[in-house]
Amino acid sequence: MTTEKKTLGGWSPEALVTEEVKKICIKEKPLIEKETKANFKGYIPLTFRHQTVAGDNYLVKMYVGVNVCVHALMFQALPCNGGGLTVTRVQYPKTASDPLVPF
Repeated sequence: MTTEKKTLGGWSPEALVTEEVKKICIKEKPLIEKETKANFKGYIPLTFRHQTVAGDNYLVKMYVGVNVCVHALMFQALPCNGGGLTVTRVQYPKTASDPLVPF
């Protein structure tokens, strides 16, 4: 569970990634690379936004090269629904200055 204030259905403000979000990003790196058809030598989660719905949506900005980022939308199901984690959408390439806007 993340520590930022949650608003059911609403997106949190953009914040620095937590250890929990870093772990999710590292776990999902192969799927994000597959979606982008890229092999990232650098892969550093930077910031994220969070939304609680029938599970948790995470929108994360990852640094993957010189001023190049990827934005990934990931969904974690509730434990009562199996708790599965999926990458639902990816935007690439993005710049480091591009804001995290739900897509």
